[in-house]
Amino acid sequence: MSADVQKLVRMANQIATFFATQPGDTQAAEVAGHLKAFWEPRMLTALYGHVEAGGEGLSPLVLRAVERLRQPAA
Repeated sequence: MSADVQKLVRMANQIATFFATQPGDTQAAEVAGHLKAFWEPRMLTALYGHVEAGGEGLSPLVLRAVERLRQPAA
């Protein structure tokens, strides 16, 4: 894993750690919303590529958030 991807993994996991402490069952949606609102398209593309390669090091909450982001809008 490259240093850039390691940094993205660490950042995504930190976001997930914060939202995991919030009440309710919307944590994955909150993480997805944060990533969509604040991450550049290049960062998201790199994160998607890492998930496609197996997602090493990503928390399950981040993986669920990425799944939500990649679903077509209803």
